[in-house]
Amino acid sequence: MILFLAAVLLLLFSSLLAPLSRNGSVFWDRLSLAAGLTGCLFGLAAALLCLFTRESFLFSIPWQTIAGSFSLRIDGLSAVFLVPAFLISGAGLLYGSGYWPHSELPGSSAWIRFFYPLLAAGIALVLAADNGVIFLISWEIMALCGYFLVIAQREDEQNLQAGLVYLMSTHVGTLALFALFALLGENACLVSLPAAGSLSSAMTGNATILFLLTLVGFGIKGGIMPLHIWLPGAHAAAPSHVSALMSGVMIKTGIYGILRVTSFFQALPAWWGWLILGLGLVSGILGVVFAIAQHDIKRLLAYHSIENIGIILLGTGAAMLGKAHGVESIAVLGMAGALLHVVNHGLFKGLLFLSAGSMIKSTGSRQLSSYGGLLRSMPYTGLFFLGGAIAICGLPPLNGFVSEWFVYLALLHPGNQATPSLNGLLLAVPGLAMIGGLALLCFAKVFGLSFLGTPRTDLPDKREAPVTMLAAMVILLGGCVWIGIAPATVWPMLSGAISQWAGVPPAGPHMLPALAPLPYISFTALLFLLLLLLLFLFSKGRGNLADRHLSTWGCGYSGFVPRAQYSTSSFAQMIMTQYRLILMSRFEGKTATGLFPEESSFSSRTPDVVLDRLLVPGCGAFAGKVVRIRRAIHQGTIGVYLLYTALVLCLLLLFSMFII
Repeated sequence: MILFLAAVLLLLFSSLLAPLSRNGSVFWDRLSLAAGLTGCLFGLAAALLCLFTRESFLFSIPWQTIAGSFSLRIDGLSAVFLVPAFLISGAGLLYGSGYWPHSELPGSSAWIRFFYPLLAAGIALVLAADNGVIFLISWEIMALCGYFLVIAQREDEQNLQAGLVYLMSTHVGTLALFALFALLGENACLVSLPAAGSLSSAMTGNATILFLLTLVGFGIKGGIMPLHIWLPGAHAAAPSHVSALMSGVMIKTGIYGILRVTSFFQALPAWWGWLILGLGLVSGILGVVFAIAQHDIKRLLAYHSIENIGIILLGTGAAMLGKAHGVESIAVLGMAGALLHVVNHGLFKGLLFLSAGSMIKSTGSRQLSSYGGLLRSMPYTGLFFLGGAIAICGLPPLNGFVSEWFVYLALLHPGNQATPSLNGLLLAVPGLAMIGGLALLCFAKVFGLSFLGTPRTDLPDKREAPVTMLAAMVILLGGCVWIGIAPATVWPMLSGAISQWAGVPPAGPHMLPALAPLPYISFTALLFLLLLLLLFLFSKGRGNLADRHLSTWGCGYSGFVPRAQYSTSSFAQMIMTQYRLILMSRFEGKTATGLFPEESSFSSRTPDVVLDRLLVPGCGAFAGKVVRIRRAIHQGTIGVYLLYTALVLCLLLLFSMFII
């Protein structure tokens, strides 16, 4: 526990040093960076030590002000979330030194360097909090730091709007969490959270209210559809390394909260699992469909965060159903897939956001229509983005395939069990396959439009990212490759958390090697890597033999016209048309007709249905009616106001008569 406390203190120290560099001092900036990186290393070591020793670490001191205690605990479940939290925080600090250089932007760099370590410390404290008071204080620190990082570029009106939506959403969730902890009782709020499996009355109405409050309070932070309204705008507005931390780690605190609260109960109602499973399908499918329709690369990646939250919920829902029906194999497989996807998504989504930040820094634009041919000038960034794209699509040989395969096995396992009530899990398999197929289509679009072809617009000179940015991406890609090739080495890290949540004996999680073919996964991954290497060498050999001075004949055109390439709208038109009732996309332009067509264009715009189509118009209409009612009430006549006073007094008299 000493390592964890040192990590949090070093992150706070890093934050306090940042304002000293506001005048351009390189010394204080470097010292702040060194303190933050050291804190992340200490925290990572503490989490790994807990996972491999399978021991819980507790720090508790009396807190007389609240007649309770200041309690922190790291156990198997929290440690699984702390590993990507500290790893991605450290990579983001390293990346930020090149992405947002202090020498060029000392003021805004000090702002980010102040709130970024605070956000990392807040996340760590949320995951380690052992009572409600500490949890809610840490939750608020995390929420406010996230807000100030979202509005780091305050001169942009859209960033301020995104920050406002984020702040309103997160505090609605916080209100639900206040109610949740109040219902859990005074001991949970002031002393210690209930132990796993200590609550047996999961079938009562009070437990149902607890579950629904958990779903709302943590679901908003997790970005579960339709509670996701803050996520696309906030991820797009924040600096790229902040987006990586928010997407890869912060939204997972919502998943952590759901898993922590559901672990309190010995038995779970089956409808809890079916509801989580249904929300996972909705979030996964709609998240990737909305991503396909985006033109802003960071909004596209933000919607993919919703998609992957859906995949995590699919594994969680299967695990809850397995626990509800007493089928340990499904509970273990589902929870293994969910927890491993928490780690995997943090790695590859962090990698994708960092790669996107490199593209944005080089080109000065977030629009996919402004890219093209970037692979020539940014080969390393292209490689890292391709690695992240392969991982997020769930393809071997990278880590996304492993966790999604566990989820597939959990959903397919009822076919091997005499449990007809769980056969509904099989219906989720086509949904998960659909999510993977659409994700593959989306990233084929993104990589092809961004890195292949020729530049579409005249942008500034495009250069490869600095060494610090590339080093951060190497760390995350290395994690993706390691888990993809050797998943058996990661499994011992998850077994303690699965045993704790599922309520199975310590030997129970060791059934996974018999349920999931880990050696075959490693063999398949190595085979894919070998094939990719052979294809690379083959293509390189053919490229050296080809005559680069001769152009391929192309329908009479002597030169390729950049604007004749596929655009983001045209690439996604078919999918957007198929889902037009959900996406409500707007298409503009006209198609080319005739032998000698006139100049034509095609574009599309896809707003967020929940925020832009429902909440904003609905709130606007409600506000208009309230204004009209206020105008009708406020007559400006003293006699009317005296009448209001008399009516209120009469109502108070009637109320007091009934009370007495």
